[in-house]
Amino acid sequence: MAKLVSKTYGDALFELALEKDSVSKMKEEVLAVKKIFDENEELLKLLNHPKLMGEEKIKVVEKIFKGQVSDDMTGFLTIIVSKGRYNEIPAIFAYIEKRVKEYEKIGVAQVTAPMKLTDAQKKAVEKKLLETTKYESFEIEYMIDKSLIGGLVIRIDDRVVDSSIKTKLANMAKALNQIQLS
Repeated sequence: MAKLVSKTYGDALFELALEKDSVSKMKEEVLAVKKIFDENEELLKLLNHPKLMGEEKIKVVEKIFKGQVSDDMTGFLTIIVSKGRYNEIPAIFAYIEKRVKEYEKIGVAQVTAPMKLTDAQKKAVEKKLLETTKYESFEIEYMIDKSLIGGLVIRIDDRVVDSSIKTKLANMAKALNQIQLS
């Protein structure tokens, strides 16, 4: 349900930005507003307060953001608050960030290796990812998992390429277990 809410609201704001040819401005505003919510946990608590009426919550949002961000962003936030979806703000903004990165052809990958990769290895991984995907650049998070033994596990969104020795050994063991001796 939360994913549907973030997609619905996120798509609405993104489409508006596309319409107005202001995707980069919207991206900056989303990051700025997200930072405000991240740094002020009390703001979400205030918006969640049961004794604060809907109109008062809208006034709080307008007081904080009006004049600081575009009227579109302020209006967007007031709609979210008026619909009681303030808890979804972080998920909505995360969805929008992901959507903007797709639009800008920036891939986000998570690369797991059994040891720390050298700069040359990292460049080789990035080069291979750029050659084999539609993206023009990548944001790559490198992680270490010594249990992999060798190889890499690369995640991009919901796709996983697992060339680790650990997985190859597990697949071999599974195949051997399926062999029936007569």
